[in-house]
Amino acid sequence: MSIFGDNNTNPRPIVAITMGDPVGIGPEIVVKALSEPTLYEICRPLVLGDVRILAHTAEWLGSKVLCHDLEKKGAGMYKYGAIDVLNLSDLNPETLNYGEPAPATGAAMVKYITEAIDMAMEGSVGAIATAPINKLAMHTAGFNFDGHTEILAQRTGTTDYVMMLAGERLRVSLVTIHCALSDVPGILTAENVLSTIRITEEALRERFRITTPRIAVAALNPHAGEGGLFGDEESRFIFPAVQAAREAGMNVTEPLPSDTLFYYAQKGDYDAVVCMYHDQGLIPFKMVHFSDGVNLTLGLPIIRTSVDHGTAYNIAGKGEADPRSLIAAVRMAAEHGILQSG
Repeated sequence: MSIFGDNNTNPRPIVAITMGDPVGIGPEIVVKALSEPTLYEICRPLVLGDVRILAHTAEWLGSKVLCHDLEKKGAGMYKYGAIDVLNLSDLNPETLNYGEPAPATGAAMVKYITEAIDMAMEGSVGAIATAPINKLAMHTAGFNFDGHTEILAQRTGTTDYVMMLAGERLRVSLVTIHCALSDVPGILTAENVLSTIRITEEALRERFRITTPRIAVAALNPHAGEGGLFGDEESRFIFPAVQAAREAGMNVTEPLPSDTLFYYAQKGDYDAVVCMYHDQGLIPFKMVHFSDGVNLTLGLPIIRTSVDHGTAYNIAGKGEADPRSLIAAVRMAAEHGILQSG
């Protein structure tokens, strides 16, 4: 048995929560989320981060929760009122300024993530939920990743993966993620559209327990290209992927204009929407789930959820950060961790 407890005898999975950017809102939403007693009913939260930063944050927030340093005290308690922390950095809260990332904070946030991935891969934790990070801080620290997703893919050796945003009323998956809008048409292929549909369909069945998922596919161009008048990506890439998905037995729509598609999707006509680029999916999603959306990385050999927002440097340290997205991410990580172990 490791110091993190026996995953096989406790029905509540251990969820590793990475603290995120030390000078963003990550520490604040972690403390606020773990001040929610109901989370402890469904999982054993374990924070990977900096115990001094978290204790300092709890103090200025006026929170009554204590920070339990596993590095010094052994096994986690996993009980409401004490935040169990695997201390992976030694940052001084008195010398850091909110909203001002540095190489040390960039290196620390990457360490939290990579350690969580390794623990999930070896089975020490059942799932990962991540707080937000800052890409520029990572780059300053020498890590050339565009975000969490790329770190997860490289560390787990995953080549086919999908970013999904999920809430009660809407789920969206993205074919392309962090790239310039002008690059999207050149990146799209029938193969990557089909892969996104396939991975999304598998996740809906296996992780969301939807027996026959209904997947809508968004067109790239206005009016789905209007028969080629406004672009031909639909006929060249998207529809061939739809045909292949249908031949494989998936319930998938033809490419639909996104200006009307999302109206029906948020009403419940579809279980997920496959989108061609980042903002096509995230703008409507955040209109519906700005405070409670969850970011998932599908296709990995581990379970990873995240908040659907950034580090919010403009409000960091002010006590204004909303923890609801992190709470939803931890809940979903726990639920999916239970399903996977079952």
